[in-house]
Amino acid sequence: MASPVLAGFRALPLSDVQLSLAVVLKCGQSFRWTCYPLPSSPGTSPTHEYRLCLRDRVVCLRQSSDYLFYRSVFPGEHLSAEQEAARDEETLIWLKDYFQLDVDLLKLYDQWSDRDQVFNKLKSRFSGIRVLRQDPWENLVSFICSSNNNIPRITKMVHALCKQYSPSLISLPPPELNESDSQGSAAYHSFPPPSLLAAPDVKSTLRGLGFGYRADYIQRTAKMLVDTHGSSISNSESREKCEEWLTGLRGMSTEVAREELLKFVGVGRKVADCVLLMSLDKKEVIPVDTHVHQIAIKHYGLRTVGGSKGKSAMTPRIYNEVATKLADIWGGYAGWAHTVLFTADLKAFSSFGIEREPPTPATSIMNVGASALTSSSSSKRKHSETQNEVEMQKKVMLMGAAVAAIAAAATAVAVAVAHDVPSSLKDDSDVISSVEEDANSHTSRRVKRRC
Repeated sequence: MASPVLAGFRALPLSDVQLSLAVVLKCGQSFRWTCYPLPSSPGTSPTHEYRLCLRDRVVCLRQSSDYLFYRSVFPGEHLSAEQEAARDEETLIWLKDYFQLDVDLLKLYDQWSDRDQVFNKLKSRFSGIRVLRQDPWENLVSFICSSNNNIPRITKMVHALCKQYSPSLISLPPPELNESDSQGSAAYHSFPPPSLLAAPDVKSTLRGLGFGYRADYIQRTAKMLVDTHGSSISNSESREKCEEWLTGLRGMSTEVAREELLKFVGVGRKVADCVLLMSLDKKEVIPVDTHVHQIAIKHYGLRTVGGSKGKSAMTPRIYNEVATKLADIWGGYAGWAHTVLFTADLKAFSSFGIEREPPTPATSIMNVGASALTSSSSSKRKHSETQNEVEMQKKVMLMGAAVAAIAAAATAVAVAVAHDVPSSLKDDSDVISSVEEDANSHTSRRVKRRC
C-alpha cells in the first residue's frame, strides 16, 4: 500500500498499537517534547504534532493509525536534495533507536496478557506504550528533578533549564492552525551538557528558576561527572567525555550500573532505576514508588511490612519485595510492562482509550483487577454511593420538615396571641429536634429496605 502524502514529511509504516505518541510522550518518561494540536479533519488524519530539539535539529512528528510521519528542521542552511535525503536517513535511524522500534510490542503485550489477567484487562485501552531509549545525561537530570514532583512541573523545570543554559538553535512557527491564530514562533533549545551545569553559580540560578533543593543536586552531580570523567569533546557527535562514560553504562551489568548511578547527589534507588530502564537498556528493571507498591498489594497479592494499604515509607525491603514480585510475573521485559500499568494509573489518562471498548466502571489500574478484587471494589463503591444518597435525602427531608415545623410553630403562636391565650408551644429548637428524630427514623427504615 502506498504511503499517504503529508507535505514536508516522510512516512514510516507503523501501527499506533506499536507506538502511541499521545501516551508515550506524555506519561512521564521524557519532558522536553512540545505538542501542538492540528486542525480537525475527518478520517484518520494526524491530530497533533510533536517536536523535540536535538543538538543539531528539531524533529517533528505526526501520527495516523497506520503511519508515523517525520521531518527534521535545521538552523540556517539550505540543503541540497542529496543532503536532505542523508539527514532524513539520520533522523529515521534516531527514531528507530529512540522508540526502540526493533522490539515487537504486540508480541510483548500477548506475553504479558498470558501471564497476567490484570494486564489482559488493560491492553486494549493502553496499547502502543513502549519505553524510550533516551540520552542518559538528560534522563539523569530529568529524574533528579522528579523528586517529590509531578509531570507538569518537571516539564516546566526541564524547559527552563534548557532555555537558561542552551542557546536557541532555531525558532519555528506553530504548525498549520486556524488562519486566525496569532501565536508567534517558538525558540527551541537543546539539552545542555554537564560542563555548563557544573559551575558553582548554577545552584543559585536554578533556585531562582524554582528548582528548590534539586538545584544543588543537579550542580553537584554535573561537577562529579566532569571532575571524574572530563568535559572535552570526544567524538563527532559533539558529546563530552563524561557523557560518553555515562552512555557506556549500557554495557555494564544492572548491578554495576546502578552502583555508579547511586554515587551521584540526589540519586536514590528509584531515580537510578528510572535511568537504568529509560536510557541504559535495563529492560527488566522496575522503578518502585508508593503507587506501584499499592498496585502490587491490590492486584498481585503482595503482603509486606508496609501494611495492607501500602502507604508506609518506602524501605529497601519493601522496594525489593515489590520489584521481585512484579518481575516474576512479567518476565524479562518487566520494566516495560510496569510502564504500561504505571501509565494506566495516572489521572491524566483515566479516560484514555475508552472509545476503543465498551464503557466500564473502571477508569484506572487501581479500579481494574482480578474479578474478585473488582467485585469487592464495586461493592464498596455501591455502598459508598448508597450512603451518599441517603445522607442527601436525609438533609433534604430535614430541611423540608424543619421549615414546616417552624411555619407551624409560628402559626400556633399567632393563633395564641389572637385569642390572648398563653402559648404552651415548645421552643423552636425542640420542634426541629423532634422532626430530626422522625427523619432519622424514616431514613433508617428506607436504608434497611434498600440494603
